[in-house]
This record gives sequence, C-alpha cells and structure tokens, in this order.
Amino acid sequence: MFITRKAEFSASHVCRVPSWSDAANREVYGEAANEHGHGHNYIIEVTVAGDPDPVTGMVVDLKQLKEILEREIVQPMDHRFLNYEVEPFDRVPPTAENIALEIWSRLRNQLTSTPARLHRVRLYETADLFVDVTGEDFDT
Repeated sequence: MFITRKAEFSASHVCRVPSWSDAANREVYGEAANEHGHGHNYIIEVTVAGDPDPVTGMVVDLKQLKEILEREIVQPMDHRFLNYEVEPFDRVPPTAENIALEIWSRLRNQLTSTPARLHRVRLYETADLFVDVTGEDFDT
C-alpha cells in the first residue's frame, strides 16, 4: 500500500555551473542561468510504502511524516536562494532533478523508526514540470 503526503516551499535559484563561462551556462540552461536567479513555488509529494498496522490501520503516522517534511525540507529550503543558502547547491546546480535527488537523500533515512519505506519523491517545479525519484532508482 502507498500513502502520499504533500508539502510546499518557495525558493529561488540559478541553474549554472560555476566553473563554466557565462556563454556556456546560457547555452545549456538558457534564461535559467541568469545570475540574479528566479523563483518557483515548489510542490513535493512524498510517497511511502508499507502494510497497514493491524491495530492502527496506518502505514505511517501522518503527523510524524508531516513533521519530517517540515524539518528536513520546508524549513531549510522555504524562502531561500538555494545556490547560496542550501547545501549542496553551492556546488551542484539546483535543477529540478538535483533538488528532487537532494530531497530523496534527506528523507531516505528518516523513516527508520517506522515500518514504512520511502517509495517516491515527486517534485513539481511548475504545474507542467515534475521530477520523480523512486526507490527503484536507488538503494533504499
């Protein structure tokens, strides 16, 4: 069984590789390489998998999952300029793909006290663009 919790955060970023020239960054990232950055209202959906507890009927305590998302993702990333305020984006371009991978990394070991396991992180950068990272992509 799968259960999904949604959270939102707003952040700005610049997609660029610091060691590249401005021309090379514009070639690859286009307007997203603008040094002043731009922002998004990100939506994350975190799906966990497991069997419902026979007593509680729950796969995971949703309050606990909400607290984990707030602590690990929302608080550190909300209203931040990712390139300058959130590691590893001082070294890694904060593309939607890399942000989704970082969210997966931050969450992967947070459910160890529950029988549920992280199954998927879906990050919406815009209404028509999202990235999925799943347990099939990486060792969990």
